[in-house]
Amino acid sequence: MEVLKIATAGSVDDGKSTLIGRILYDTKSLTTDKLEAIEKTSKQRGYDYLDFSLATDGLVAEREQGITIDVAHIYFSTKKKSYIIADTPGHVEYTRNMVTGASTSQASIILIDARKGVIEQTNRHFFINNLLRIKDVVVAINKMDLVDYSEEVYNKIKADFEDLMSKRDYQGQNISFIPVSALKGDNVVNKSEKMSWYKGESLLEHLEKLDKADIFNTGTPRFPVQYVIRPKTEEYHDYRGYAGKVYGGNLSVGDEVVVLPSQTKSRIKDIYFYNEKFETASRRSSVTITLEDDVNVSRGDMIVKADDLPTIEKQFTANVCWMDSKQLTPGAKYTVQHGVNKVLAKVNAIHHKINPDYSGIEEDVTGIGMNDIAEVSFKLNKPIFYDKFKDHRTNGSFIIIDPQSNSTVGAGFIQ
Repeated sequence: MEVLKIATAGSVDDGKSTLIGRILYDTKSLTTDKLEAIEKTSKQRGYDYLDFSLATDGLVAEREQGITIDVAHIYFSTKKKSYIIADTPGHVEYTRNMVTGASTSQASIILIDARKGVIEQTNRHFFINNLLRIKDVVVAINKMDLVDYSEEVYNKIKADFEDLMSKRDYQGQNISFIPVSALKGDNVVNKSEKMSWYKGESLLEHLEKLDKADIFNTGTPRFPVQYVIRPKTEEYHDYRGYAGKVYGGNLSVGDEVVVLPSQTKSRIKDIYFYNEKFETASRRSSVTITLEDDVNVSRGDMIVKADDLPTIEKQFTANVCWMDSKQLTPGAKYTVQHGVNKVLAKVNAIHHKINPDYSGIEEDVTGIGMNDIAEVSFKLNKPIFYDKFKDHRTNGSFIIIDPQSNSTVGAGFIQ
């Protein structure tokens, strides 16, 4: 079954957790004990309704304060799809959490409180979706029940958001607007009769109809080798298989390929999944590949099509989201993990800091702190094989590791 990963974003009290809880409730995805706990806690708090945010806010501080702090992943399924929802915090100080949750998502839901409209945090949420090249973005205008389900309010917010869209640099997004009431269930799973002026789909109907072509950033195939399979049996004495996951496009038997970094050429002989053979390995499939020639391939190498090589360099420039309390400064040394490869890296320069509210850039920056986003150039101790992030989300992204603490301190997107 197809799996769709969705990131959510919204400001304080916009109703993200309530929306997700409503989806789980209306799709009958809540367990009996979880539903009973929600009913009990809602009564204890004196509510005359079910507080669906209790279905997702797992930390004690989240339940006490009624806010989302850490990224929570929620799983549920319908007859058509399986879903993973990354419930990300909307606060400025948790920008790094939102980037983490959205970095692997194919679709996104941005919530806007119908009473407040487009605010500064909305700019930040849309900027991050734009930065991460998320192709399908749903703008859910929530709490329509508190504005009497007003079409005028909906149209005003839609127009304001469309003004914001004009500032983006990524034009490949599909933006949809859906008026909802997470608390009452209007247009979340089922269409609402209270907004007859809205002729579109409910939120779940929209997600159910998303086609793979609309949500995945397809590109050229990249096959990082995770493991070299050499069986210790007489029957498979000469067998050499290369296990990994296909990113970006498809690989087929007979394709002429190049092994990086050696740049040795060969052709794909066989494609295996367990004991089955396939003619084509589709994007996002985990397979084992054999080559016609006995070439030297190791973990960390990459197999690509011969007519479409990535960039092979010892330096690059990237947009970096910093996640550590210790500032990133020019001259600092880190470990960059790009796919399965780890290389030593030195910060060559910080070109400028990017204001994620679309207010411009800050130049002459001497360092960047936690939750900052900046354009940074790196020098590496050995070449890596990469694509620009806008062309290939997987092969154009990396993480930064502090070699002393071994902590992940940043995430980067190659320009």
